[in-house]
This record gives sequence, C-alpha cells and structure tokens, in this order.
Amino acid sequence: MPSETAVYTHGHHESVLRSHTWRTAANSAAYLIPHLRPGLRVLDVGCGPGTITADLAELVGPTGHVTGVDAAATVLDQARATAAERGLTPHTDFTTADVHALAFPDDSFDVVHAHQVLQHVGDPVTALREMRRVCKPGGIVAARDSDYQAMTWYPEHPTMDAWLTLYRRVARANGGEPDAGRRVRSWALRAGFTDVTSSAAAWCYATPDERSWWSGLWADRTTTSAYAARATDGGHATEDQLREIAAAWRAWGAHEDAWFMVPHGEILCRA
Repeated sequence: MPSETAVYTHGHHESVLRSHTWRTAANSAAYLIPHLRPGLRVLDVGCGPGTITADLAELVGPTGHVTGVDAAATVLDQARATAAERGLTPHTDFTTADVHALAFPDDSFDVVHAHQVLQHVGDPVTALREMRRVCKPGGIVAARDSDYQAMTWYPEHPTMDAWLTLYRRVARANGGEPDAGRRVRSWALRAGFTDVTSSAAAWCYATPDERSWWSGLWADRTTTSAYAARATDGGHATEDQLREIAAAWRAWGAHEDAWFMVPHGEILCRA
C-alpha cells in the first residue's frame, strides 16, 4: 500500500501562488457549480490561497458555510485575507488538515470538494474515503485533477519535453501521481463510491497575456521554487539543466502562435 504522506512538489513560492490565485470556481470547478445552492455546508480540501473557497462561499449564499483546509498553515493567512476582502469571513473558516485523516465527525458536510489535491497525496483512495466519511449521505464528493502526461503544446520543443519528463519524475519521487486526471474515476470506485459521474475539462493558454503569464510562472517555478530544490536535491536535474528548461519556457511563450492545454479529469460522487 502506498504511503499516506507525500511531499507537496510545488511548495508555496510566489510563482506557484501566481497560478493558484488565478483559479476560480468558474475556471476550476464549473462541473460542481450546478450542484451548489444557498444553505449548503461545504468542505474545500487543499484550499490554498482561498480564491476557489471564496467563490464557493458566495455560491452557497449567506445561509451556507465553507470550511477551507490545507496541509500548509502558512498559506491559510492568505486564504483568510481573501475571504475578508470579499466580506465572506462570517461564512468561511480555515484550518490545517490531513486529507487522509480529517478531524471532522462523520456526515459533517453537504459537499466535499478537492481541486488539484489527489495528485499530491500519498494515498488518494484513502483520501477519497475520508472525504466520503465526512460527507452527508446523499451529498457530493467532487474532485478535479490535471493530467501531466496528457498536457500538450505548440510549437514543439525538445527541452519542453524534457521539462515534462523531469516534472513527472520529481512528482513521483515525492510520493504523488502527476497523471492523476485519468485515474480519479478509478480511485473513486476503489474508495467505495458506486454513483460516480465523470467528466473532463481543460485550461488553454493562447493569447499573448496568457502565454506570457503561463510561461513566466513555469520558468520561475523551474529555477526558484521548492520544486526546483527538490529536482536538484533529489539528483533529478542540475541547476544548469533547470536554467535551460526555464529558457525554453520563455522561448515558447514568445511565439505568437504558441498554445498550451492542461487537461483535467473530474468526478462527482454521491456519498
């Protein structure tokens, strides 16, 4: 059985939070939105800086409540600030948690949501079982994860291929599964869910601003984030190789016909 612990590959460097704070319910949880209504109690697992959490709080309205949890205490201050800036403090709370052993009673929430979490945990099946445990009977457990191997881009560049190979190797060495998108349905079935609705969606970066933003944050992440340290400390790459990959990212982003797709697997599971 895999370990129930894993190292979060990305860490919380500014280049990582640049990506995380861009995420909204609309661009990252659209498959869940039709199932939300005022008055629901929601658990947002792996909430990070809280931008999706705040959107969920608005969607369940003033009579609902959202609890955001994350393994990293440091990022929760930013999540609380996000909620406060949007006037959502009365309808949100935040705390640290391990998704493998959630400190909530059975049947606590109407909806349990996790975005880009299962790819980073040591045992995604156990994580889903815990999410099911704290979800009320008839409630929804929702999860969405990207699939690195299925990512694709244009123009092609051999160093970009090297980036993908390296990232997948580092993520797996840290105990995660970077190709989670294709596996989320299987994990849900193994966790005991019998009513699972599967879907897929993608982010696409193609405009000049999108290309500059996406290539820039990955170039920075490749050389200055926790991921960079784990790549070199783990013997997966040298600093020179990381600088070469970062340069390839910036070169890709400079092409006016550049295009990048990030596919995701999604599941809605009835508890």
